[in-house]
Amino acid sequence: MNHPTIDIGSSAFVFGGAYGNLDATKAILEKAKNLGYRNEQIIFTGDAVAYCGQPAETATLIRNSGVHVIMGNCEEALGEDAADCGCGFEDGTECSLLSVEWYQFCKNALNHDMKRWMRALPKSMIFKIGSHHLEALHGSPDAINDFVFPSDVEVGKLDFSHRDGIDGYIVGHSGIPFLAEVSGKAWINSGAAGMPANDGTPRIWYATIEASGDDLIAVTQSLRYDHRAASTAMENAGLKNGYLQTLSTGVWPSFDVLPEQEKAITGKPLSPQKKVFKKPSALSDVA
Repeated sequence: MNHPTIDIGSSAFVFGGAYGNLDATKAILEKAKNLGYRNEQIIFTGDAVAYCGQPAETATLIRNSGVHVIMGNCEEALGEDAADCGCGFEDGTECSLLSVEWYQFCKNALNHDMKRWMRALPKSMIFKIGSHHLEALHGSPDAINDFVFPSDVEVGKLDFSHRDGIDGYIVGHSGIPFLAEVSGKAWINSGAAGMPANDGTPRIWYATIEASGDDLIAVTQSLRYDHRAASTAMENAGLKNGYLQTLSTGVWPSFDVLPEQEKAITGKPLSPQKKVFKKPSALSDVA
């Protein structure tokens, strides 16, 4: 690994997928502050902007917050003024068609300075939390727009045991929180801060990571916020698509990206998760 390691002590607060939802992002950052996390202990896994109505304000808040920021596919695409969001949606699917409106809205809303900041963001960072070294990235080690879901644990998609020096991964992109261990490596997905987790509630999600001796304790947690204000911001921006309803119903407008197992639990409220990860004794240290 060529990335320098950032030692952030014994704990971290993780969120991602703010999606231009200013009210949700404010609520998440306030929650982190109330829990006692300093800015240097907070990790944002990318996609500051997307579906919602205040992309410039949300990106500015995250940029100026002092937290660690990873490039998401939306930052990559907007930073390069790409033709589309690079979300990984298949052409012609509902997700792909819906993305045309919000992506163009974001392109128009962000100035050159913000796009330059997005273009310069790192695609991954390595953090030392306790004795564990975790790589934070947006999708997966394979691709920035790789969707990683809980059911992928069972099909072997998350086996990156060949990558030495890393005890696990902090990821985002998929919008559904989960904790898992695959081939001795931790997987921590905080879910999304700017859009519900397709579980039939308007709640948003974050994760905390705490070191306890040589163990690492990760927890996913939900948060309620003023989703009606976020809906009003979308309406004022003229974004009256399916994502507007999602803010209230908690159900996504399309399930194109979801594996069958995740489709089957649409609308069923998720519960917070807690998982203890042991330090693998054979792992080498990160330079």
